[in-house]
Amino acid sequence: QVQLVESGGGLVQAGGSLRLSCAASGSFFSINAIGWYRQAPGKQRELVASVIDGGNTNYADSVKGRFTISRDNAKNTVYLQMNSLKPGDTAIYQCNADITNWSRSRHLYWGQGTQVTVSS
Repeated sequence: QVQLVESGGGLVQAGGSLRLSCAASGSFFSINAIGWYRQAPGKQRELVASVIDGGNTNYADSVKGRFTISRDNAKNTVYLQMNSLKPGDTAIYQCNADITNWSRSRHLYWGQGTQVTVSS
C-alpha cells in the first residue's frame, strides 16, 4: 500500500521560509512524477510545483523565483523549499504522486495535506 507522508507545514511571518517534505512509502516500481498542490479557502486547488522522473520541474507563475522543488530518489522523497512567503501562500498543501506499481499500472496518490499559514 503506497502512502504519501507529508511534514513541514506551520505558521510563519511574511517573508519567512518553510520547507515541506513528502515521502512515498510502500512498495512500487517507480515514481513518474511528484509534486505539490495547494488549496486556499474558497479557491480551487492549484498546482504549486512538480518534478518528473527525468528531473524537469514545473512551477506555478505565482511561486517562481520563491519556491524550489527537489527530489531525493534514494529516499522517494520530494521537498518544497518555500522562501519569501506571502499571506497569499496560505493554504493546505498536498503532495501528489503519479506512481507505477509492480503490475505496471499507474495510479495517482495524495497525501493528507499540511497547513501553511503566512501572517502579515
